[in-house]
Amino acid sequence: MSSTGLEILGMILAVAGWLGVMVACGLPMWRVAAYIGQNIVISQVIWEGLWMNCSVQSTGQMHCRVHDSMLGLPVDLQAARALVIVSLVLSIIGIGLSVAGAKCTNCSQDVNGKSRFMVAAGITFVVAGLLILVAVSWTAQAIVMGFYDPMLEETGKRDFGNALYFGWAASCLLVLGGAMLCCSCPPRAVRAQSGSAPPRMDYSALKSVTANGYTKKDYV
Repeated sequence: MSSTGLEILGMILAVAGWLGVMVACGLPMWRVAAYIGQNIVISQVIWEGLWMNCSVQSTGQMHCRVHDSMLGLPVDLQAARALVIVSLVLSIIGIGLSVAGAKCTNCSQDVNGKSRFMVAAGITFVVAGLLILVAVSWTAQAIVMGFYDPMLEETGKRDFGNALYFGWAASCLLVLGGAMLCCSCPPRAVRAQSGSAPPRMDYSALKSVTANGYTKKDYV
């Protein structure tokens, strides 16, 4: 596969991963608890997200409440909120660098400069993918530890929400797209050859040739 094809495919995967990070950030479904109370008719589903908590009744009514304070959140959700925001910012920076370094754009005429932009974009996407991976994995580990805690009440146990799966998928896309962008950079020898100046033509030999094709020394 050519380097241009790798660039296009890597950018598509990275942008898809960035969209997945946004979905995971906005969904209030990082922790999900579904249980039935004492009355079998009354049931509810509780969603816990980075920005709000929602309660869905069996009648279809849903009530959401935005978190009043970040310090009131569990430690894993506090860390996840910070890591997700940093991942979003890095993804936006990576998109800008990849557009500037793409071969199909005219942001820079320097071949070496475009290669550096593309490698920087790939590294940025990989770091963003690792950050969102740490965020969702940390939250998942906390959910598993609480689920198997015998001291925790049944109503306090949580399960994986859809936002975690979006986060895992987004991290894979970002890391894979960033790796492709790094691999799309041509070798250093090719960059040096393409960026070198064209060879100079020796005009001294041409000047010594007369109009009829004989050199000056032929007249002596």
